[in-house]
Amino acid sequence: MIRRDGRHLDEARPLKISLDGLARVDASARFSFGTSTAALASVSGPIEVRLASENPSQATFDVSIRPLSSIPGIESKSLASMIRAALLPSLILTTNPRTLIQLVIQALTPSYDAHSKWDNGLVTAMINASTMALLNAGSIPMRGVVCAVAVARVDNTFFVDPSPEESAKVAGSGSGCFAFMFGHGVGRTPNEAGFTCVWSNWRGSSGDEDDVITARDLAKGSARRVWEAMKSSVGEEFKTNPDEPGDKEMGAS
Repeated sequence: MIRRDGRHLDEARPLKISLDGLARVDASARFSFGTSTAALASVSGPIEVRLASENPSQATFDVSIRPLSSIPGIESKSLASMIRAALLPSLILTTNPRTLIQLVIQALTPSYDAHSKWDNGLVTAMINASTMALLNAGSIPMRGVVCAVAVARVDNTFFVDPSPEESAKVAGSGSGCFAFMFGHGVGRTPNEAGFTCVWSNWRGSSGDEDDVITARDLAKGSARRVWEAMKSSVGEEFKTNPDEPGDKEMGAS
């Protein structure tokens, strides 16, 4: 089945990844699905941590989110907590105890969800931008790479990465996002690259568990293509231009 914008059901919008060079941070990155869903993330650390937040056994991982407009509120703090939970399995924090790793995420596009400040596509762009910023920093040991994709259902049709126009039609039928961690020894044998679902958020009117399973299975392939795009972007960036940030644009299929 072909969607109105020409994509297949399991096809995300074109991905754009940019390793930015923001001042006063250790690393930053932008990630976008198409031209209407984008986020920027920056990483600082390991840096000195306040005594009240010091952890003697591992680094403190702090995540904050800045909306496109207005100041962060309760909803922003709740989302920051969810994104932290999604990224935490990929980080080895015990290497740098008594320090702080600070992740700041900025929404670059508005939400297209009439009921929330954060639509699922924007949430997944934030997670992916955060992963790229952590990879770009190179100072935080990681056991895997977390990649996220949004999924929606209209009637009985499931599709990944809904566009703003498609998001307007979901209206409670079913939507959510899934984050997978990819890497050697993840979900498979120690010498084989595998993946596992580390975080999911699905809302649907039916409450059918089969919907969640169907959506997650559809998200797997698209998340893998995000992972491949990340590997390609990081590898080519540092191979061809090791001292300057740049961007790489590619399709998701």
